[in-house]
Amino acid sequence: MMRRFVPLLAVSLLALAGCSGQQAKTPADTQTAANSGRFKIGIMTGTVSQNEEEFRAGEQITAKYGARVKHVTYPDNFMQEQETVIAQLAGLASDPEVKVIVVGQAIPGSVAAARKIREQRPDILIGFVEPHEDPALVNEACDIAVQPDQIERGRTIMAEAASMGAKHFVHYSFPRHMSQELLARRRDIMKEEAAKQGIQFHFVTAPDPMAEGGLPATQQFVLEDQPREIKKYGAQTAFFSTNCGMQDPLIRSVLQSGGYVPEQCCPSPTHGYPTALGIAVPPGKAGDIAYINSENKRIIAEHKMTGHFGTWVAPESMVGMRAMVNLLVDSVEGKADFKDPATVQKYLAQEAGAEVKIRKYDETKGSQYLILLDHLVY
Repeated sequence: MMRRFVPLLAVSLLALAGCSGQQAKTPADTQTAANSGRFKIGIMTGTVSQNEEEFRAGEQITAKYGARVKHVTYPDNFMQEQETVIAQLAGLASDPEVKVIVVGQAIPGSVAAARKIREQRPDILIGFVEPHEDPALVNEACDIAVQPDQIERGRTIMAEAASMGAKHFVHYSFPRHMSQELLARRRDIMKEEAAKQGIQFHFVTAPDPMAEGGLPATQQFVLEDQPREIKKYGAQTAFFSTNCGMQDPLIRSVLQSGGYVPEQCCPSPTHGYPTALGIAVPPGKAGDIAYINSENKRIIAEHKMTGHFGTWVAPESMVGMRAMVNLLVDSVEGKADFKDPATVQKYLAQEAGAEVKIRKYDETKGSQYLILLDHLVY
């Protein structure tokens, strides 16, 4: 579900306001207290071109904790450069002062890197955000993991599509994503729920952005195929894609050709919407989620498409990154217990500025949490 899209300008500087619409505290407000600790924090994210929301979350974390943070990125072509992924993440543990490591998205190779870190540095706390690998392996490899509740989203997304008025549902994906357990299970649940709602489910195989044509080929396919699907099934057709790079062209195409986007693969007011809608956020509004939501809503209304688009109230990946770092840092300092579900929920809600529903992937072992934030419709 990798993000790869045009930089979000000021939108990408989302801060800690959540959906409250209030401006976040400046780095100067928080850095003095945060730098009082002596240990360091390792962060690995994608680059701006591949994975902007997590990258910007890494910047926010650096602004808060200052020189204590070591922020590295994995290669854009991560599926073909597994050794580099492992080396980058495991390399953070070579600094004896590093006590916390968080990676988002936890792409393939993260489990192997975590195992390598465990062998050398069992004292380090490791957090995964949006892990891509087998959930059972993730449970064993890291101390805590968070990702959207893909299983429950199979139900909630279809319910949102039905409430919008959809009679058809087009699901774009490709074999690499469908090999991921939670994404495949979500697709199956969507198909079952569609039947219950009287919605016809259609699976469409799109080009993998990691394949030869790259992301441009995937985006061009979406721009060309979405109008074809509307012509075939009619305007009461909802669309969903498992790939982040598809969100911008999908939103733009639906805005022009008709249909619905109940939710993105990685739900967030800033994921696909600002770039697709041509929103330029003034510097004074950076981090103001209420403003961004209002602009999304305004421009969609101008196109007479109110009620056709949805998302979550806050950027889930950025919420997860910031919350996991804060929680694990406080756990090292004896101020929090990352194994306590209520504590995990509290840290997530603080960053979201809204209620966050959580449940464990496996109630018997591990600390992998599936999360849901409130839904909104533009």
